[in-house]
Amino acid sequence: MSSSFSLPHDTSELNTSELNTSEPDLRGRSASGPSASGFNSSAPSRPLAAYGWDDGWAAEFAPYAEQGLVPGRVVRVDRGQCDVVTADGTLRADTAFVTPHDPMRVICTGDWAAVEPVGDPRFVRTYLPRRTAFVRSTSSSRSEGQILAANVDHAIIAVSLAVELDLARIERFLALAWESGAQPLVVLTKADLVPDPVGLSYLVQDVSAAAPGVRVLPVSATGGEGVEALASVVAGGTSVLLGQSGAGKSTLANALLGDEVMAVQAAREVDGKGRHTTTTRNLLVLPGGGVLIDTPGLRGVGLYDAESGVGQVFSEIAELATDCRFHDCAHEAEPGCAVLAAIEDGSLAERRLDSYRKLLRENQRIVAKTDARLRAEIRRDWKAKGAEGRANGALKRGRLR
Repeated sequence: MSSSFSLPHDTSELNTSELNTSEPDLRGRSASGPSASGFNSSAPSRPLAAYGWDDGWAAEFAPYAEQGLVPGRVVRVDRGQCDVVTADGTLRADTAFVTPHDPMRVICTGDWAAVEPVGDPRFVRTYLPRRTAFVRSTSSSRSEGQILAANVDHAIIAVSLAVELDLARIERFLALAWESGAQPLVVLTKADLVPDPVGLSYLVQDVSAAAPGVRVLPVSATGGEGVEALASVVAGGTSVLLGQSGAGKSTLANALLGDEVMAVQAAREVDGKGRHTTTTRNLLVLPGGGVLIDTPGLRGVGLYDAESGVGQVFSEIAELATDCRFHDCAHEAEPGCAVLAAIEDGSLAERRLDSYRKLLRENQRIVAKTDARLRAEIRRDWKAKGAEGRANGALKRGRLR
């Protein structure tokens, strides 16, 4: 990286060889230890502690600090520019150097940026490797990944109790959350609409069955129930707030912030869906500690290389599969299948297996679009199954004669 900061204002003249081309680490990168350079990069950045700055980030940033770059956290990204909070306050910076064609490497809310100390405009020169990242597939036919939030510790999945629960959608969010490296948390919003404690407990049980290993917390942002418990969870790091439009995310964010910071719109009564109150991803400091990234409502939540996340959501199926007679059991009609036996005795809901299969197939299709070897394996599998089907059909016709 060049230490010279004299840059052309016309981004078409930028030297693309200076762009940040390091792959973001999406699986959870451990922070480095203290810097051995002797430079105390944490000293000028103590005001950033409220935004999540720690010794690990300071050690990572030390080489850039020696070049005179300034650390800061990205709190909002717009087209071509971003807001970065630094030790001296929030500044507007140009993102031309950190906006490559690969959407997985575009700077994102939550990133820790290295910003030029002076200039008009000031440029973000690079960003630190991500510890975690919440990624979904884009609507593009090329099936690229899109990073929604970076360096997240908790993924809060907001689910409205104003409409019928969609457990399959919750499982989809959870798969992406687990894959990101963050700890998921399901928040059942608008709990005041279910005044019967017994009825509410049944809804919590239904969601808990679809979310093994995940805390499920009913919250009423208007009445205050559950808000304190949620605040205690998110106080220890960075949280991202996810969910559909109308799920009550902005109301929940205001309850955590203790102020009407985020605009709120009413959801349609007919289906509980809302318009996009939040249109950008914003990082906000919480009064009780921690920071919150509020996101726009997500209509489409496509998987992106989330096989391990899917496996974690359906961990009980993976555990049952270890008792199947055949190690490659597809849990369809094989003899000695422990998964099908669990469905038969009622200990596993058939809906869970159907949802598991659907997400695995979707994830496989997504990965196959960028993996030629996997595409070939899928084609061979299809051909083998087709040949098996034709053979079974011929055998059946022979018996009928």
